[in-house]
This record gives sequence, structure tokens and C-alpha cells, in this order.
Amino acid sequence: MMPPPSVRQVRAFLRQGGVIAYATESCYGLGCDPRQRGAVVRILKIKRRPWHKGLILIGSTLGQFQRFLAPLPDTLTACLETWWPGPNTLLLPASSHCPTWLRGRHDKLAVRVTAHTGAHQLCQALDMALVSTSANLSGKHPLKTAAACQRAFGNDVLVLPGRVGRRKRPSTILDPMSGGVFRR
Repeated sequence: MMPPPSVRQVRAFLRQGGVIAYATESCYGLGCDPRQRGAVVRILKIKRRPWHKGLILIGSTLGQFQRFLAPLPDTLTACLETWWPGPNTLLLPASSHCPTWLRGRHDKLAVRVTAHTGAHQLCQALDMALVSTSANLSGKHPLKTAAACQRAFGNDVLVLPGRVGRRKRPSTILDPMSGGVFRR
């Protein structure tokens, strides 16, 4: 077995448009640098997911999403700590510069400051947000181990070692501005 890649190696791999698999709150996730259109397209092809649905970004701080979000009202920014860090994905207004390959047909972007130790540390060490979508084909059960990801994706994805959290369901998706809940 090979040793896990260093942060420097993962960062270089992501900058080159690579796709990674990493442990999250409820399953392994597929991720990439959200600025790399080609990598996002690869994830969508791997999952057989339509682009118009949009994707989730995870990070270790709100600041990691700033380039993709419109300025938030102070009243909203002040209450983000009630949801984060944690398994809550928020739909926040996308900036005019946020690419459609991230937000799909929507004017909001799905973002989450993760409480999963490994995913949080990964985003912190890389100093960036990551695309985060379950490691599976669209509509199929998500993968729960590094070994399962390695079997499913082979050399197409860099699989990082890690332990999936205890959460049984994916993150809750909600719009804090409208109060709408889109996934529990």
C-alpha cells in the first residue's frame, strides 16, 4: 500500500484538474477545485449527473466561498453560526462571477462549512473550498469506504484515506433567506 499523498501533492493534483474522493459526514464524496471547469465536468460525467442541478461546495470557513457568493446581508452573516459548522448546506446568493458549472440553473449556490474532522482539515490545509458530491452514480447508493471508491473509480480519481462520519443521511439543504427546506 502506498502512503497517503501530502497536502502539497493533493493541491498540485487539484490545480491540474484532478478529481479526489474523500470522507465526509455520511459517505465518501467526489471533489475538485471549483475553479477548474474541466474537473467539474469530469465529476458530472463520472456521476452521470446533469449540470443544471448544480453542486455543493464545502469549506472550513465562510471566507473560502467568498469568491463565489454575492455579498451577504449582515443579519444573515451573523446567524450562520447557528447552522455551521455542521451538516447543513445553505443556498446563498451566487455572485455574478459564479460559474454556471457550479450553480447550475440557479441564482444561488449550495455551500457548507463542514464539521467532519477530515473534510474540514482537508479544506483548511488546502486553504480552499472543494466541490462535494456523493461518490456514486446518480440515483445509486453512495460509497462508504476508500476501498469501494478505489474499486469504482480506479485511476480516474485520487482516493484519500479517511473515515466516514456517523451521519446516516446527506446534509440538510435549506435556504436561510426564504426559510425553505429542500432536503432533510
